[in-house]
Amino acid sequence: MSKDVFSRIEIVRGDITTQQVDAIVNAANTSLLGGGGVDGAIHRAAGPELLAECRTLNGCPTGSAKITKGYRLPAKYVIHTVGPVYGGGGRAVAEKLASCYRTSLQLAAEHGCRTVAFPAVSCGVYGYPVDEAADVSIGAILAFLEGSAFPERVRWVLFDSVAFSAYEAGLRRAGGAAGTGVS
Repeated sequence: MSKDVFSRIEIVRGDITTQQVDAIVNAANTSLLGGGGVDGAIHRAAGPELLAECRTLNGCPTGSAKITKGYRLPAKYVIHTVGPVYGGGGRAVAEKLASCYRTSLQLAAEHGCRTVAFPAVSCGVYGYPVDEAADVSIGAILAFLEGSAFPERVRWVLFDSVAFSAYEAGLRRAGGAAGTGVS
């Protein structure tokens, strides 16, 4: 893995709905019609137009992603991805989580997004242990960035210090070091 790839990643604590990026990723449910946690916060911040557009998308399967406008958010787009319910984990669950990140990044690249912000997909009510999720998602993003010029910058926006620490440690386990995009 080239060090250049690590320089395209950053990890911050904060509120994903306030990020000045081209696209934010929503940890959605299969209906795409809103829910709790990150999903509810994004829907509230974007306004009712987001829900109206999501109604036209006919849901989204686990491990996949769909894109909408950002409406009242600072981001131009919202990429809705449906993470797996952990349920004990295993290879199939990890692959579904990795697929969330790959398909989200592919949509971002197809729409010319230079910057994308992710939450910790599946780490809320879906029960994915944050340490495991960090390793899976970091691996998926590093592999994607190694072969693609877009997006130019990927940011994890993590709401609490536990998730922040887990993702920071995961990036270091993957070969990143302080000063290589960890904020």
